[in-house]
Amino acid sequence: MTRYTVLPIDAAAFEELRVADDAGRPCTPYVATRDDTGSPLRCCLRPIALGDRIALVSYAPLRRWAAATGERPGAYDEQGPVFIHADDCGGFVPGENYPFDRPGALRTVRRYDARGRIAGGRLLEIPTDATGGFDAAFDDAFSDPDVVLVHVRALEYGCFQFEVRRPTAEVDEAC
Repeated sequence: MTRYTVLPIDAAAFEELRVADDAGRPCTPYVATRDDTGSPLRCCLRPIALGDRIALVSYAPLRRWAAATGERPGAYDEQGPVFIHADDCGGFVPGENYPFDRPGALRTVRRYDARGRIAGGRLLEIPTDATGGFDAAFDDAFSDPDVVLVHVRALEYGCFQFEVRRPTAEVDEAC
């Protein structure tokens, strides 16, 4: 069982992204082909299946976090490509594992402070015990009291995978 709460892209953001992405381009849905299968969807945090109606959109995770918190990420505001379902899919259902936890895959675990600035990071080669590997990476990230959120990204393309925020006191005591 995971010790940290995984956060997919917020449902309200999906409504906006299904109209226009964070680069201002209109959403252009299409039906997933064999070439798309296995790529991560950020709405439900599962792999694309053949025949899914999807869209590739530009997403700015730190910009959206900053808008919700009143911060300004400045130069750390970046956007990149993510796949989403073109229609409502019911969203993410938490499970016992972290999403996209294929052993051997390379991930960056990028830390951000309360001002939205990068506060470090690390490379994670997902071990056989993927849950333990992610838990250890998040433990390390949140051992810095200035870190408020972490973005997990695929190393190969730099694509945003999911977000984890600093646990609340209740969660810390339960772990």
